[in-house]
Amino acid sequence: MRILIVEDEEPAQKRLKKIIAEVIPQAELLECISSIESAIRWFRLNPMPELIFMDIQLEDGNSFEIFKEIKITSPVIFITAFDQYAIDAFKVNSIDYLLKPVNKEALQHAYDKLIHFKKSLNPAPDYLEKLQALDTPVKAYKKRFAIRFGEHIKSVATEDISYFYTENKINFLCTSDNRKYPVDFNLDQLETLLDPEQFFRINRQFIIGIHAIAEMRAYSKARVNIKLNPPCPQETIVSVERSAAFKQWLGAGKEE
Repeated sequence: MRILIVEDEEPAQKRLKKIIAEVIPQAELLECISSIESAIRWFRLNPMPELIFMDIQLEDGNSFEIFKEIKITSPVIFITAFDQYAIDAFKVNSIDYLLKPVNKEALQHAYDKLIHFKKSLNPAPDYLEKLQALDTPVKAYKKRFAIRFGEHIKSVATEDISYFYTENKINFLCTSDNRKYPVDFNLDQLETLLDPEQFFRINRQFIIGIHAIAEMRAYSKARVNIKLNPPCPQETIVSVERSAAFKQWLGAGKEE
């Protein structure tokens, strides 16, 4: 099996090589690549390997940038010290997502998973596409938020939240009964925690719930002006960049 390693930390490279040799003794290690730039160059000059072990944080950025430049058809086992990238990993040809430091048992499990699906889907050439459909985990979205205000702590159910917003560099949530509380997450983090069928980020300052939309009006440059319930004193306009996705989101609910 022809294997490529994309990893920028030398100790991690050595550890990975050692474990691969134990778990996959027939492996042919093609190369160890340490940067996005060198990985893109390698993929353009070489045929796809049979398996890729890839770190997410490389010396020159996030390895998901590679997938924007190269159509990678090889299965990928991601290895990283951070667990917040799991959903992004499963949007590409991910077989598994292993946290550092990787041990032999975890790598063996990931490799066995690959072999199992290759055998079960053989000889279909599109096994990777089928693999992703079968193996992508169901995302468990956040069901409640622990809110601290003064010496008190309150639990707020996500279904009771109408929208999230930023004001004076502080992030807040607003409940359906018009109570506002500060939250410990920024809007970028909240986007990954909330069910995208129920919540949508309309601009840099707002994430709104579908149930919080009271009225919508056309605005300039294809934007949409939204009236929220409960009302918000700030202007809530869908940005130009998000207008098309917003209109798709409005009609994208699952049918029962």
